Amino acid sequence: VAIAWANSPWSASYAEVWQTPLRVELGDLIHLDHLSLQTWVNDALMALFFLLVGLEIKREILVGELSSLRQAALPFAAALGGIVAPALVFLALAPEGAQSGWAIPTATDIAFALGVLALVAPGAPTGLKVFLAALAIVDDMAAVLVIALFYTATVHLGALLTAAAVAIGLV
Repeated sequence: VAIAWANSPWSASYAEVWQTPLRVELGDLIHLDHLSLQTWVNDALMALFFLLVGLEIKREILVGELSSLRQAALPFAAALGGIVAPALVFLALAPEGAQSGWAIPTATDIAFALGVLALVAPGAPTGLKVFLAALAIVDDMAAVLVIALFYTATVHLGALLTAAAVAIGLV
């Protein structure tokens, strides 16, 4: 429905819906009234989605289909290939002066693939779902690293070390 609406003569109203302010209030503690519906989906719901996917991957690493290095190697290799290959194709085909956009095709929308899989094949094997979820996590971690390493003007070493300490503490 959203695809049809966004590409119809009423597409302006579709864009307006996404810019609708959504107010969240919790007594005197929380007042969020300046965020659009699009911001809530992008920032809050996607963070929740990846939290749940991350918890599922953690469970699979501890006791499931990714519990051995051999089983985990395929989704990690697939994610690496899905990052490197599109970047190389882009660099080979990009016109002069456009090479700085090489990171754009490296981002894979595995979250979309997981959603489509859930709709089209709800009875799909658990291994396929775990494979796609692991692929999503590795791909997103790599995308964040690419942005941090290649598209930032300044690396804030203090913040980086703090994040590393928190990550080590979580492990």
